[in-house]
Amino acid sequence: MECKKEENLEKCNCTYEPCSRKGMCCECIAYHLRMRELPACCFPDDVEATFDRSFECFSRLVQGGKI
Repeated sequence: MECKKEENLEKCNCTYEPCSRKGMCCECIAYHLRMRELPACCFPDDVEATFDRSFECFSRLVQGGKI
């Protein structure tokens, strides 16, 4: 499968500047799952900016109807 990095970058809302995985979704997802997190694209921009990408944060957003 060919990576569509440039296309993925158009949709990527990650604000962590030194991130080496931007645009490479398969690497990003694998990394965050190992850390018990979800990638930035699973969160609204204001929450993503807090860098709390934990499963617990995502669950609170779902419970609160924000996602």
